Amino acid sequence: MSNTALLERPATTASARTQPEPAAPLPAAGADLPAVRSPRGFALYVGLDEIKAAEAGVSLPLLVDALRRTLAELAPGAETHATVALAPHGSGGRDLDVVRLALQEPGAIARTKAAAEEDTTDEESGVTVDISRKRVLIDGESAAFTYKEFELLQYLVLREGRTIERSELVSALWQAQDDETPGERTIDVHVRRLRAKLGRYEDIVRTVRGIGYRFDRHADVVIRYGHGTPSPDRF
Repeated sequence: MSNTALLERPATTASARTQPEPAAPLPAAGADLPAVRSPRGFALYVGLDEIKAAEAGVSLPLLVDALRRTLAELAPGAETHATVALAPHGSGGRDLDVVRLALQEPGAIARTKAAAEEDTTDEESGVTVDISRKRVLIDGESAAFTYKEFELLQYLVLREGRTIERSELVSALWQAQDDETPGERTIDVHVRRLRAKLGRYEDIVRTVRGIGYRFDRHADVVIRYGHGTPSPDRF
């Protein structure tokens, strides 16, 4: 969620207990009341599938129960309701976005409609890097990028104008336990494959001799970030 609140017990001072603030006077009968909207609760969307939960040593029911017990301790009068968002097996996208859409969150529905409208106006020429949908369109056609090739392009795009060293690409895109963790020079091979699929737009990925690679703003490239784009600081 965009707004994060830290749940803590409100501190109560001695002066606050002995000298309560006077209640606000009630409006006179027949007075016009302002149209004020006040919070009545909140929704916490959690993006986590059963496999990821199991890897963390928990389950979705266990997490729901823990959250309910925390709320009961902090605010005994709070009413709670939990529901699990179901999606077809193999559904793409971030878990959190799938949850918000499945539960009919208005913002998620609006973004989905906007994305559908954008699809009807895809550029007929140039490169479209769709971060939200993990795809690349070249001259209006979907390019057959592998998962790692898209990650490599995305990493550079999210850091537009910054030269990325080969060592950073290796550490960011491959885990230490991966069987095929490349050396720094092997990155050059991945970049060559990426450029080959970009075809006549291969120069959007620039080589900085002796250092690494970079992506600069390019007239032939459209970037669609969409909702839930990973932050460059925590990608």
